[in-house]
This record gives sequence, C-alpha cells and structure tokens, in this order.
Amino acid sequence: MNAPTAISFLGEDTPAKVFRQRCRTWADQPALRYKQRGLWQSTTWAEYFARARATGLAMQALGLERGQVVCVLAENRPEWLYVDMGAQCMGLVGNGVYPTSSAGQLQHILMDSGSRMLFVENQEQLDKALEIRAQCPQLQRIVVMDREGLRGFADPDVEFFDEFLARGMALADTRQALFEASIDSTQAEDLAFLVYTSGTTGAPKGAMTLNRNLVFQLSLATDYLDIQPGDKSVSFLPLCHIAERMSSVYNPLALGLVVHFPENSGTVFNDMREVAPHLVFAPPRFWEKMYSQIDLFMRDAIAPARWAYQTTRAMGAARVEAQLQGQAISPPSLLLRAMQWLTLRNVRIFLGLQNVKSALTGAAPVPPDLIRWYLGCGIELREAFGMTETTGFCTATPKGGIRLGWAGVKAAGTELRIGKDNEVLVRGPNVFGGYWNLPDKTRESLDEEGWLHTGDCGEINAEGYLAIRDRIKDILITSGGKNITPSHIESLLKFSPYITDAVIIGDGRKYLTCLVMIDQEHVARYAQEHQVPYTDFGSLTRAPEVVALIHSEIERINPQLARVEQIKSFKIISELLTAEDEELTPTMKLKRKVIASKYAALIDSMYPN
Repeated sequence: MNAPTAISFLGEDTPAKVFRQRCRTWADQPALRYKQRGLWQSTTWAEYFARARATGLAMQALGLERGQVVCVLAENRPEWLYVDMGAQCMGLVGNGVYPTSSAGQLQHILMDSGSRMLFVENQEQLDKALEIRAQCPQLQRIVVMDREGLRGFADPDVEFFDEFLARGMALADTRQALFEASIDSTQAEDLAFLVYTSGTTGAPKGAMTLNRNLVFQLSLATDYLDIQPGDKSVSFLPLCHIAERMSSVYNPLALGLVVHFPENSGTVFNDMREVAPHLVFAPPRFWEKMYSQIDLFMRDAIAPARWAYQTTRAMGAARVEAQLQGQAISPPSLLLRAMQWLTLRNVRIFLGLQNVKSALTGAAPVPPDLIRWYLGCGIELREAFGMTETTGFCTATPKGGIRLGWAGVKAAGTELRIGKDNEVLVRGPNVFGGYWNLPDKTRESLDEEGWLHTGDCGEINAEGYLAIRDRIKDILITSGGKNITPSHIESLLKFSPYITDAVIIGDGRKYLTCLVMIDQEHVARYAQEHQVPYTDFGSLTRAPEVVALIHSEIERINPQLARVEQIKSFKIISELLTAEDEELTPTMKLKRKVIASKYAALIDSMYPN
C-alpha cells in the first residue's frame, strides 16, 4: 500500500488547526445562522470557536479521553457543529446518528462504536436513549439540547446543553491553554469521526474518516465550488451523512460560507426562499421536488402565465441542447432575454435559487430531462460522484462541462480506474481509513495497493469523465441472460411528477416489471382535478384512474429504452413509506432485498406463468 501523502491547507494538516486559524481570521464575520421563533440569529466565527471550545473542555472534564467516541442524535442545528468541532479539537471521535433511527438502531451504533457520551436533540430522542441505556454500559452521559416538555425532569446521568455549555465556558477561563495544546497535538493520521453507512445491505458499518482525508477535501473545495466568503448555504440533509457533513462543517472552513439552519425539517423550502443560497448540494430527489413545485404551481397559474412559461421554455430548448453538445452559443435574442426575465427569473425566485453559483447533485442517477429543465432555467446542475469511503466527492463535473449521464472528472491528486466486472476503483488521500473494528470488511474494500473497491459498476470515457451505471450487486440478469442496470430505468421513472420512487424487478425473470411509489401530493391533486374518489392513501393507489395514470407514465418512458429494458407490468405500493419504515434507509434509499421479500406475492402476481 502506498504511504499516505502529506497534505495541508493554509499550512495546517488537521481540520482542528484550520478551524482555529479561520476563527481567528474571520472572528467578527458570521459563520452560522439559525432560525428561532421565525427570526434568524447569527453566530460569528469567534463565538463558534468559543462554543466548540466550551463543549470540548466540558467533555474532557467528564473524563473522556482522546480516541473515545461521542455521538449526536439530532436534526441539523448549531449545537451539532459545536459538538463535532469541539470533539475534534480535543482528539475525540465524533459520530452522528440519523434522527429517524429507532431505539434498536441507536443501540447498535452506541454499542458498536463504544460511545461514552450521547447528545440528543429533544424529549423524543431522549426517550429512545433512555429505553436502551441499560444495554449500553459504556455510555456515561446524555446531554439534551432542547428543554421543551422536560420541565421537572431529573436524572443523575442526564443534563441539558445550556448548563453543559455554561460549565465549559467557565472551564475556558483556566483551561484555554489545554484546549490550544490539544489542537496542536492533533495529527494527520488521527481518526476525525465515524460515519455509519445507511445499511442497505446488513447492519451499518462505521467508516473511519481521518484528518488527512478532510484536509485533502478542504484543499480541493475551490476546484469545484464557485463560492466567496460570506456566501450562503442551507443545511438540511442529515448531518450524519458525509455529504452534509462536508457541506455544513468543512466546506465553510475552506470557503467562508455562512451556514443557515432551517427552523425544522418541514420549513426547508420556505427557508430556501428566505435565504436564497449561493451553494446547494442535494440528491436528485430534492431537485425533482423543486421541479415538481413549479409543475404544481403552473397547473394553478392563469393562462397568460402558463403560456409565457411554456413559450420561453420552447424558445430556449435549442440553446440548452447546444450547450449540452458543447457548441458555441450566440447571445440570446432581445425577445428571449425579455421572456426569460419575465418568467424564468420568477421561477428561480420562487424556488429560492436566484443567487445560486454552484448547484450540485449526486448519490443517485439523475434524469437527463431534469438537467435540461434546470439549464433552461439558467441553473447549471452539475453531477458528482462520491461516497462515505471517499470522504465525499471524488469526481465532479467542471463548470460548463455537463455531459448527460456522466458524473464528472476525478479530483486532482486522486486516481481512478475500472477494475474487474467494470468496478470503479479509487485511490488517493480522500480514501477512508477502513471500517471501525471490522478488519475483514476493510480488507474487502481496500486492497493491498490502496485501491478502494467502490462496488459500483461504471466506465471512463476519453475525456476522463466517469459514469456510474449501477451498484454491481443491483445489476439484474434476466432468464435470457441480458444484463440490466435498473437505476437508469428508475431514474427516468422518477422524473415523472407522479412517481416518487420505483424498483425494477427482473432478476432471473423473462421480462422486467416494476414496483412504484406514487407522489402523494401530485397524485392527490390529479385525483381532485379529475374527480377521482378516494378515502386514504391506500384507496388512492388502487383507484383505476390512478393506475391508468401510472401506466401512461410508464408507457411514456418505455420508448426511450431498449426492448429488453422495457417494463411489461407494474404494481403500486399501497403504503406511504417514510424513513422510519424498514423498506427505506435514513437517506430514503429503497432496500431492494427488503422490498423483494416483503412484496414477494405482489411481485409474483406480475409473472403469472
């Protein structure tokens, strides 16, 4: 295996040292903003540092030692970051737990990681922790961020974050030198934090992210993000996921982003309009939801507005195709500029995207028509590829370089190649340190030469662009011996405003079928417009008119596919699935094996012979 490459950013080799330097340089500048009772509150970089220091010192005063694990079970909020950076500065190991996790899932992660302290957001999350506390003897302290509903609550091993922080602030008066010395002693090869995989295949594994992995990504941030200090972002994806961790904690260290935390998960789209961020990274499902908002809005718009929108889109379609082909584009006509100003500018404002400089997506295949739609609106939605084990991005589409179906070119300083079975292999300073306490799993993923075996099937073209075709384990082989990559077909289906998700079935079968999850909001609107009676979600999925609607959407997609890829039959899942359901991971990915098992009878009904 190659020796680790020495990497630095701003002359520093660990994120804790970069954090300290940035907090000194940008001391009076805003770092974090959060919404409280409808009003935005700001935290400067100096205050950020002081609160991270207080959190770190308070943890150390409770007896936590370097290398021990601290967990956070909370929605996105500033306290999450105080814990994360405070732990790193003290040489502790941070770890996030999805807020949608059950008590049993929390127990697995606490026990597997050996966590000594758990920070929870509120009473709901505290109840989970108390339910399984007896099974986690290594857990010493629980700290609750929000007091609501806990008046009069008392437990010797539970305290509230405001008291915890105040104690740390007092400790800083006498132990500031200890905190500084702890930052100085952090090393590039130290473990920074754990990220537990979402568990699509078996129990979640703790991926070990090292300090050098993070510093390497900091050094590359300006290569793919067009951002200046003071620009804004919104933190809304789970912070325990590597993508949001990089976006909300580490990219701001590199670029000076001001991170905004929504009031709650239900206010994200409204808060996006208020903040009007300059940087947005989100999976395709988010961008599809944004598109769907416009689709719904236009259905209710007055006739002149619909005409102006449709006409502007049609006028700009040829320019979008030329841009995608890399052709020279002449300046738009005066009429087109006027139409774009009247319509598409308002679309961007409605979505809160009027200031966006960098719009990125990844984590799942992106429908080509979604890219076209955003380009038509003046937003270059660029694809990227990365995973927990590569500390986020390892390829990204350069500005002005969109290639439909391709996830960009490799990051500087990394290596990329295609191995056996067309598996994508990655090597470089961004590759993680292995799986926590799982040496056998680590050896399966990291070979002796340092290549990470991603488990993704892909290809690299002559321009160096990477395309991800599917997870190798998800490729279907029909009874006729044809290899099918289901994610491509599923992404086309999910561009329909009426389909939230889809699972292609066909492994060992004569033909392909599909299980469909409908979009409740859009299908309910369709039912109202067409006077389709229904009483609940289940009855909505069974309505003949809704079945016919989904059939028409599938028939619209089929001509775009090779004959062997076309869908011959489908069934609609009659349950409204959420991240709490066993069929979905916390990142809203369908667990194919669970789906195949739970809906086996439904699947068999599509293969009568």
